[in-house]
Amino acid sequence: MNMMIGLEVHQQLATERKMYCDCPTNYQDVPPNTNVCPICTGMPGSKPLSPNEKVVDAAIELALMLGCKVVVDKPTYIQRKHYDYPDLPSGYQRTSLPIAVDGNLQGVRIREVHLEEDPGQYDPTVGSVDFNRSGVPLVEIVTEPDMRSPEDARKFLRQLIRVLEFTGKVRPEAGGAMRTDVNISLEGGARVEIKNINSVKGAYKALKFEITRQKARLGRGEAVTRETRAYLESQMITTPMRAKEMEEDYRYIPDPDIFPLIIDGTKVQQIRERMVEPPHLREQRLAEQYGIQQAAANVIVSERKFADLFEEVAKEVDPKLAATWFRTKLKKVLNYMKLDAADIKFTPKQLITLLQMIQHHRITPEQGELALRELVKKPTDPKELVQRLGLERIEWEDLELAVKEAIRKNQKAVKDYLAGRKEALNFIAGKVMELTSGRADPREILKLLRAELLKKI
Repeated sequence: MNMMIGLEVHQQLATERKMYCDCPTNYQDVPPNTNVCPICTGMPGSKPLSPNEKVVDAAIELALMLGCKVVVDKPTYIQRKHYDYPDLPSGYQRTSLPIAVDGNLQGVRIREVHLEEDPGQYDPTVGSVDFNRSGVPLVEIVTEPDMRSPEDARKFLRQLIRVLEFTGKVRPEAGGAMRTDVNISLEGGARVEIKNINSVKGAYKALKFEITRQKARLGRGEAVTRETRAYLESQMITTPMRAKEMEEDYRYIPDPDIFPLIIDGTKVQQIRERMVEPPHLREQRLAEQYGIQQAAANVIVSERKFADLFEEVAKEVDPKLAATWFRTKLKKVLNYMKLDAADIKFTPKQLITLLQMIQHHRITPEQGELALRELVKKPTDPKELVQRLGLERIEWEDLELAVKEAIRKNQKAVKDYLAGRKEALNFIAGKVMELTSGRADPREILKLLRAELLKKI
């Protein structure tokens, strides 16, 4: 069954003050209704300040990262979007007309990017409202209905989050800083909107449930009507909220207290020149410039700091070796220790030294991974670290003696190997590792063992 899915993604911007007043944007670590003023609580007679310039600049950068065309040299009005809810003290939400249009992110068209102010936080269980969040700046990204499955939507959201986080201009996804409205329509039914989903997993689960619900209704010959639904994360279901609003229901009017924005083309160019390289474009460049696999490049650009570190290391280490270690070893260690690339304390030079020791066969890859774990825990000189851990590479002559000793002491395993039981070779190799205190390269051990045992045939 054909379906169309579109998204409206609301992301808080990382600014110190709110959109139209000088109140701090911190709303999580302070008592309720602390960081407020007459403007963000909608007191009669209060007048909003001009839009926070840092907010506008951040939104322009995000739009450019998504390949959008910024609306320049023409008025962009701040509008009042009217609706009645306890967390909206003015009775309307300020939202701009599009500041950018016609973008594209990996095949999903971006219809528009505009600015909004966050409402307060309403707790219906006790009927209280905390206005600390009221007026926190939001950027809203609206897509065309180009996604055809929950998997498409999940993939797009993950990529969008990566783009947003690369800029450093948004708050982390955790804590409700990102909320998504999902629009879905199945062939034969009307468009249904699911509001205020606060995670990628939530969007995926909500879509899976909604598709099942709508298919069941259509299968019974019942209508799927245009409506707005809520997603109950604890039950992973959607429930009715209200009939879907039309544009006219919000009674949009230009806010008479705020001059329209006029974005200068020169400013847009300045932002374009200083902004970071979008991750999806950086992924392609890394693969081409360094000759590494696409899968490795994708992992490397998962975090901006991770990609920056890779490019520093790739200046002095074989890029393919570095890419393999970043994709598998380093990423695994960071995930295990629940660290982000921004939490890394060792220097690029320290990692370069460690990888060069592996590249020049001074330590084995297995020893290198052990050293890497310690390096992440406590940065130090890798050469000293390897020495302290007793991981120095064993001399070839000592390895030959250890191989002969292992053969002499394990004659039954030797006979089994010569009789065709290939797994016996691994047993003998393990004994060599014991004799060398784990300092030998397993590949060299096997090579020497086969050569020695070949003499006994």
